[in-house]
Amino acid sequence: MDSLLVRLLPGVALSAAVSFAAVGLQHLEEIWTGRPYLEALVIAILLGTMIRTAWTPGSRFAPGINFSAKPLLEVAVMLLGASISFQAVMQAGFGLILGIAVVVAVAIGASYGLCRLLHLPKRMAVLVACGNSICGNSAIAAVAPVIGARAEDVASSIAFTAILGVIVVLGLPLLVPVLGLSETQYGVLAGLTVYAVPQVLAATLPVGMVSTQLGTLVKLVRVLMLGPVVIGLSLAMGRNGASRTGFSLSRFVPWFIIGFLGLAALRSAGLIPDMVLKAIMPLATMLTVISMAALGLGVDLKVLGRVGGRVTLAVTLSLITLLAISLGLIHLLGMT
Repeated sequence: MDSLLVRLLPGVALSAAVSFAAVGLQHLEEIWTGRPYLEALVIAILLGTMIRTAWTPGSRFAPGINFSAKPLLEVAVMLLGASISFQAVMQAGFGLILGIAVVVAVAIGASYGLCRLLHLPKRMAVLVACGNSICGNSAIAAVAPVIGARAEDVASSIAFTAILGVIVVLGLPLLVPVLGLSETQYGVLAGLTVYAVPQVLAATLPVGMVSTQLGTLVKLVRVLMLGPVVIGLSLAMGRNGASRTGFSLSRFVPWFIIGFLGLAALRSAGLIPDMVLKAIMPLATMLTVISMAALGLGVDLKVLGRVGGRVTLAVTLSLITLLAISLGLIHLLGMT
């Protein structure tokens, strides 16, 4: 055990140092601009990539960087389950919940198809599709270990999704007068299209409290779709192996997704005290940022340069498709 810790320490310490710098930069950003346009996990990837470009970490850093990029990320995804309450989700109503599930499913299929038409690799196409359709960076981070995505694919997907996410936050409120949207309609649209919960708040608060409350609720339901999607991908990725060795739950569904759903069930049953919840969420966030720093430390910028244009176009077209599908749901449900 001691020898394992010694091997992991240099890489974990480097990843943690990059992540702490990213958190500090986000804090400065909030002081200067009033809101985090670039979240710490995005800054961590950018910092890690810059360091990797200027300096290649020696072999003694590799075990800790790899550990931070995968097992720590899986723990972070599991802990995020504690933020999900099934009761809050049910408040949205069955019709809207079903509509959100349909939007997510259709958007994933459409985004994946667009990415493949643009000749993106299959794994990157899955990352972009899930990130665009569910919850941006968090979805990409959760799906990556399930499909065995490369660090370059994860980093480029998150980088371009993050940039577009900022543009959406700034530009989405402009659709209110252009399309004549009510606060209710806009809240649903924001919840269906904006990537992160803090970004939903930033995009809806200028419009009104009704938009903010409904947008946050819709976003919560949308985030909950991450569980079924990841389980479905796990089944798809594990089907061939299962046919040879027999059924195994852990082969089909990763341990951290089982933990995610278990924590969500405990939260819904009121079995996670508020004090524990307040400790879990910052820990999950910090582990995610460390993992993103580790992913950045493994990224070759030449790879990003080769796929950058196609990824940008794919993410942009996927977002436009998601907007169109979301507006269709709003009109189909007759929201006013």
